[in-house]
Amino acid sequence: MEFSKWFVRLNWIALVLIFLVVIAGSLVRITGSGMGCPDWPKCFGEWIPPTNDANLPDNYKDIYSEKRGKKLEKFTSFLKKIGLDETAKKLENDPSILIEQDFNARKTWTEYGNRLVGFLSGNALLIAFIWMIVRYRKNRKLLLIAAVNLVILVVQAWFGSIVVASNLVPWTITVHMLLALVIIGLQLYILRMISPSQRKNLLLPKATRILMFVIFAITFYQMFLGTQVREEIDTLTKLGYSQEQWIEMIGMPFYIHRSFSWLVLLLLIYIFYINEKNERYVPIRWLFGLLAVELISGVLLAHMDMPGLVRTLHLLFASAMFGILVMILFRSKPANLQKV
Repeated sequence: MEFSKWFVRLNWIALVLIFLVVIAGSLVRITGSGMGCPDWPKCFGEWIPPTNDANLPDNYKDIYSEKRGKKLEKFTSFLKKIGLDETAKKLENDPSILIEQDFNARKTWTEYGNRLVGFLSGNALLIAFIWMIVRYRKNRKLLLIAAVNLVILVVQAWFGSIVVASNLVPWTITVHMLLALVIIGLQLYILRMISPSQRKNLLLPKATRILMFVIFAITFYQMFLGTQVREEIDTLTKLGYSQEQWIEMIGMPFYIHRSFSWLVLLLLIYIFYINEKNERYVPIRWLFGLLAVELISGVLLAHMDMPGLVRTLHLLFASAMFGILVMILFRSKPANLQKV
């Protein structure tokens, strides 16, 4: 089945917007703007947020703290129903969750920008899905995957409200990030099905394909572990600990995160060598280059007091690596098969 060029372009645009959401989320995190909007999906009850607290009632903190409490009560009830009683109790017994921050226009508009990019990416996926129903509904597999991705996006949007309601409880941020990676993976699979450039197979030796799966598993775990390490660092930094102190206090998770990066580098050096001897596939070259930059940014973050932008770049490179790995795995076939 042939697909419209504009339809393919729309899906590529949707993928770019999803990555922009990841970047915007990182900027929100490093600027401490996560609670810049105390409610969701609106911001201070408006679709366009205020620029100063003169437009807010004097007791706005009490108002939004009460709203958060009601939403949190519903969420903890849901957690109990699915058997997560201990997690629910931790949320219920944490009084800091209901503490409202002072209004800060910069933080409010940073969070608003994050939501705006999320709105655009969601609408891009929705328009693409409607297009599929109208023009390509006979392709049941494509329609099913797009529908699943749209449902996960809705869950992601709902969970975004939970992140706000829980006042950025660390584990909710991690789940939010992992859901974003799932959405990226499914969107890449859709592009594999519809984009001419992604239909071309990458013919790889069996050992190389296995190593690619190993690298993907390590990278996915690295991103999960990296989020955990970042959460610990943020907490320790707020408590006044220095960089040398938090490295020691985080301990094993930090060293595992660092060591696994070098393991991935060694594996990719071997794959890069095999690739240059044979097919010289561009995605593998990109993967190797991104890992090199990712390691440099990681070293800078671990040993130097770098600005928050480096943290955003570190996450961006990791997300791009994840995307290219997923793309390679979708397109890879045993080397004994003929090229498509």
